[in-house]
Amino acid sequence: MSKQKVSKKGISIQKLLKYLWISFFGGLVFVFLLFYAISLGLLGFMPSFEELENPKSNLASEIYSADQVLLGKYYFENRSNIHYEDLSPNLVEALVATEDIRFYDHSGVDLRALARVVKGVITRNRAGGGSTISQQLAKNLFPRDKVSKLGKVIQKLKEWVIATKLEYNYTKNEIIAMYFNTVTFGSNTFGIKTASKTYFSKEPSELNREEASMLVGMLKAPSRYNPVKNYKNRAFERREVVLKQQQIYSYISQEEYDSLRVLPLDMSKYRLVDHKDGSATYFREYLRIYLKNWCKTHEKADGEKYNLYRDGLKIYTTLNSKMQAYAEEAVQEHLGKDLQPTFFKHWSNKKRYPNAPFFRLSKKQKDRIMSQSVKRSARYYWMKQAKVPEDSILLSFNEPTQMRVFSWDGEIDTVMTPMDSILYYKYFLQTGVMSVEPSTGFVRAYVGGIDYRHFQYDHVTSGKRQVGSTFKPFVYASAMQELGYTPCTQVPNVPVTFPMPAGQKPYTPKNSDKKKEGEMVTLKWALANSVNYISAFLIKRVKPAKVIELARKMGVKSDMEPVPAICLGTPSLSVYEMVGATATYPNKGIYQKPIFITRIEDKNGNVIETFTSEATDALDERTAYLMLSLMQGVVKFGTGVRLRYKYKINYPIAGKTGTTDNQSDGWFMGLTPDLVTGVWVGAEDRSVHFRGIHYGQGANMALPIWAIYMKKVYADSTLNISKGDFERPASLDMLELDCDKVNSRNTQNSNDELYDSGY
Repeated sequence: MSKQKVSKKGISIQKLLKYLWISFFGGLVFVFLLFYAISLGLLGFMPSFEELENPKSNLASEIYSADQVLLGKYYFENRSNIHYEDLSPNLVEALVATEDIRFYDHSGVDLRALARVVKGVITRNRAGGGSTISQQLAKNLFPRDKVSKLGKVIQKLKEWVIATKLEYNYTKNEIIAMYFNTVTFGSNTFGIKTASKTYFSKEPSELNREEASMLVGMLKAPSRYNPVKNYKNRAFERREVVLKQQQIYSYISQEEYDSLRVLPLDMSKYRLVDHKDGSATYFREYLRIYLKNWCKTHEKADGEKYNLYRDGLKIYTTLNSKMQAYAEEAVQEHLGKDLQPTFFKHWSNKKRYPNAPFFRLSKKQKDRIMSQSVKRSARYYWMKQAKVPEDSILLSFNEPTQMRVFSWDGEIDTVMTPMDSILYYKYFLQTGVMSVEPSTGFVRAYVGGIDYRHFQYDHVTSGKRQVGSTFKPFVYASAMQELGYTPCTQVPNVPVTFPMPAGQKPYTPKNSDKKKEGEMVTLKWALANSVNYISAFLIKRVKPAKVIELARKMGVKSDMEPVPAICLGTPSLSVYEMVGATATYPNKGIYQKPIFITRIEDKNGNVIETFTSEATDALDERTAYLMLSLMQGVVKFGTGVRLRYKYKINYPIAGKTGTTDNQSDGWFMGLTPDLVTGVWVGAEDRSVHFRGIHYGQGANMALPIWAIYMKKVYADSTLNISKGDFERPASLDMLELDCDKVNSRNTQNSNDELYDSGY
């Protein structure tokens, strides 16, 4: 071979090597520049350092009771964050074994796994994916956009960069926790904390091996591997795959795998979260409205307003979860098992009462009420929104429709016309119950109705009904404070007439019976027996305006006309107002405005705001205690005496029943040293009620709910509710409250005066 040929060949090899090296280093430079450009955000969005430090996700705001029980959530996505320490080791091992066995060895990108993927593509023998847990977290935190194939490649490279940055900014344990916080499990369930509650009613730390494996297996395709919908095939098989991975990598033994793989899963505790279900539903809705307004006036550090559904607020309330449960149980026991069946039976004779349950109303009046109810219904509203003609809407209300309706024994699937369903719901008695701690104003229980799913009107704060004789304590308190009366003061039980404006007849309240009519009676006996003559006698002396002035100091904000009739309870007030006002008596005359929240924290646990009750001096301490003495008489020998003989509650209790005209509203206010609770019972329409006082009085409609509730409260020693008597002012002589001795002494003094004067 000639030297020239050898030389040319050598030059060619040198050039080739040169080009190869240029290509190699050029490729390295290109890759470096590509990743550098990606990291700078030159090829599209790239999270900043601050965003990596505080990645955004939609976090549910959580509502907690005073005893730290989660009552519910407000959310766009039902997601709550946890820390690594909150996770069961079973979850961590299942995830690592299934998704990224080299998780603790790489720095965000697993080159060995990538090589395996490349080899699988070449040989057409796929052996698993190459995405690490860190890369999957990057994709969860900063979701991919819909782009071209080239764009997908760029996005994949972005995930590598983000994964590497995540590894730099967080520990491995923090990445595991963040991953579990960002994943979805279907059924509007986001994050492992929510998933654990939804599928197994457990905390993430309580999940056993097979439960953890089921949830980790769902991550591949939540709908496909849903254990409720596809338990017997796909979900069961997917759980077996996850368990096998744990056996392969020695997290469990062969024996454990063999036993676990055949175990059935108990999905009976699966419960899809719905804001209409669970405990304290009316309370949570009341809070939601309040908190939405609160968010409008409170800003985060960046100046943005708080979002109740996305910012993961923690709202700590005054409610006690046990008391709340007891109040809801009391409503169900009395209304569901006793009063409502009685009411149905009461109106069951359709021939005798064709317009039932609208007592003494004509068909025309009944039709008017039903027409108004139609126009207030959700069906009417949405059909109006859809611009359906009025006549077509009204026709639809008389067409048989398949629906699910409420009953105390559970929802009923049935077929009826919407008009018939409206009439059906008119028969149901509703209730409002609120329980407050007098010394703090903390609301401990709140029941706004019988079932929030079907009856969403709140009868604690929104509803206002005539209060009947529960208003009389305001009149008596005014008389004692303004005129110096005591429970033993005697007044005549005779009719009292009020002059009225020209053209109107004089107003003379009537008693419900003739007991002791025409005699001198004590205030204690009069209030205990709810005597109307005495209320009229007192208000004529202190004047209606003075009574209203006192009620205002005790927290009553609703409109009240200064007319004599208020002495019988004509004002329409809310349960919230009545309970707050009544709690003034055991709190030594100080009105503590009832409150529902103690503090609000941000997602990181920083306190944003704390709440305390506003206090107002309404009564002097002596008058407040005298009122308690008067109201104890109601329970000892008056209209509330069934608390003693029927419910066997013999602890010190003060109370007042209330019944309005036609038995439309039944009330009971019950007071103990530590807890004041008000109960209202009535139908949605005041024209729907019992026909007589036997069933329709407050002592029968409302008092039993209080009794059942308090028996449960007293029986629970963990609540530490006092069973003792009300605290008496040191300056008050107990002999002043013994009316027999006081009246005997007064009689003797009168006789002595007669003797001294010579008679």
